[in-house]
Amino acid sequence: MTKKRLEFLPKISSLKDLRSLNFSELDKLADEIRWVITNTVSRNGGHLASNLGVVDLSIALHYIYDSPNDKLVWDVGHQAYTHKLLTGRYDKFSTIRKYKGLSGYLKLTESIHDVFGAGHVGTAVSAALGLAEARNLSKKQNQVVAIFGDGSLTNGLTYEGINNIGNKCTDITLVLNDNKYSISKNVGGIAKYLEKLSSVQLSGEPSTDFEQVFHALGFTYFGPIDGHDIEKLVDVFTLAKKTSGPKLIHVVTQKGNGYSYSESKPDAFHFTNPFVLESGKIAKDAKNLTYSKAFSGTLIKLAKKNKKIIAITAAMPAGTGLDKFGEVFPERFYDTGIAEEHAVTFAAGLALEKYKPVVAIYSTFLQRAYDQILHDVALQKIPVIFAIDRAGIVGADGPTHHGLFDLSFLRSIPSLVLLAPKDENELQHMLYTATLYNSGPIAIRYPRGNGIGVKMDRKFIRIKIGQAEKIADGKDLAILAIGSMVHLAESAAQELKNFGIEAMVYNARFVKPIDQKMILDAAKTGKILTVEENILDGGFGSAVLEELEKLNLNPQVKRIGISEFVEHGEVTVLRQKNGLSMDNIVKKALMLVKK
Repeated sequence: MTKKRLEFLPKISSLKDLRSLNFSELDKLADEIRWVITNTVSRNGGHLASNLGVVDLSIALHYIYDSPNDKLVWDVGHQAYTHKLLTGRYDKFSTIRKYKGLSGYLKLTESIHDVFGAGHVGTAVSAALGLAEARNLSKKQNQVVAIFGDGSLTNGLTYEGINNIGNKCTDITLVLNDNKYSISKNVGGIAKYLEKLSSVQLSGEPSTDFEQVFHALGFTYFGPIDGHDIEKLVDVFTLAKKTSGPKLIHVVTQKGNGYSYSESKPDAFHFTNPFVLESGKIAKDAKNLTYSKAFSGTLIKLAKKNKKIIAITAAMPAGTGLDKFGEVFPERFYDTGIAEEHAVTFAAGLALEKYKPVVAIYSTFLQRAYDQILHDVALQKIPVIFAIDRAGIVGADGPTHHGLFDLSFLRSIPSLVLLAPKDENELQHMLYTATLYNSGPIAIRYPRGNGIGVKMDRKFIRIKIGQAEKIADGKDLAILAIGSMVHLAESAAQELKNFGIEAMVYNARFVKPIDQKMILDAAKTGKILTVEENILDGGFGSAVLEELEKLNLNPQVKRIGISEFVEHGEVTVLRQKNGLSMDNIVKKALMLVKK
């Protein structure tokens, strides 16, 4: 894309300015917005294809609906870059996803036009219904519009909201953005049906059975509509405003529209690192093996020897690395769509028939399946393996995506074993160990991005359940660390030697069951410092305190971890700000030994 002179976008200081443009000018504005989004994402990284696909749709929505009086509820804020540009954030758009800059998602505290924040799909319909019912109770007359993708139709929460709308017959507008993708290409019967429908019916002919389904649910149906025809969209939205009751507007868009590389590879450009604008070449991270690739590579090796191993993910095949597994073992790979709850219970059924299901889901998305983990798996001691990617601070995606709660919400579940590797090599041994464990569920949490860069062992090692690894001995205090914090703890121990302090260091490995011998050994120093990349409430440090109480031991204990929701920014910056640094470990250790 060549450099573009911006004629219209810088002049949009309010939505009144947008509505002063004619349709020819709106099309030019759409081109300018695509250029700005593509340029900014090429520098900052971010969600590109999903945003390019809804530029025209976003313009038409704001042209007809009077935000913030009318409520536009976006399902997952990563498709709302155009919305941000049109609602007073053009001047700050270059800061998107940067520390202290604009969020890559919707944020209640960022703008009055952001009426509901969400980083997980499926929330729009339910939230919008709540806003619509509140409007009715308050005797107001404003419009409420929920914009959600066809990927949301793989998510149960969306159907719960649609069902409730049909029951209430509330005046509400649902806009279905049908682009055939969630992150990767949509899967399942509904996706196949919509693809067939949109290709046949885009001419404007009646939508037969799909339309009849929504009629039966109490909706007035419009569509399918070309989502890149602003004038046609404006006409349909104008008509919808005049129609009372529940309405569904079926809009067909192209994910990545307007930039050739994202059009041809919409899954690769759904989220992207910075890239070269002219070639579409995406900048690669450092050469160290990523945790996701270490997990995927190990699972493929194990599956070659064990035909019972099954891989399951919830619409994240590329992100979890399981796309490679699917290429090697297509008959043993399942993408459930954005349906984390179903993925977990589906795995339980497989495990009951002596298969070894490995469920790979991001930490923050696994929160949605808590009841299934507890009720369907752990209560029955079914041996399902959970591979929890993106655990800890994940960077620019911010508070909706930081995986800072899994140690706490999983540790409370009886019969579940919970591990975290210190590096990518230990991850492969933990996964191997998990495939040999049959006494109940076992979960391994590991961070996003590159590993430490250690050499990978050629042979797998089985780790004894509940056994920590002692890394260094010392008499002055014990530093007990878990997962990504172990190497920081090692470095801190080396630095403490300069202060004449000998620190014992443990790689705890297990949060549940915690190693009692480690606790007894650490307690001998009289001073214990715990370090974790997780919320402190109920986390690893809490597990140490509980074990000390069981053993009737009372050493001095300080805990380092997260104590609040963490904003977005670079991982190193956020860790430093929240005390997850070598310097802070040294500082806390010095305070503990009073030096």
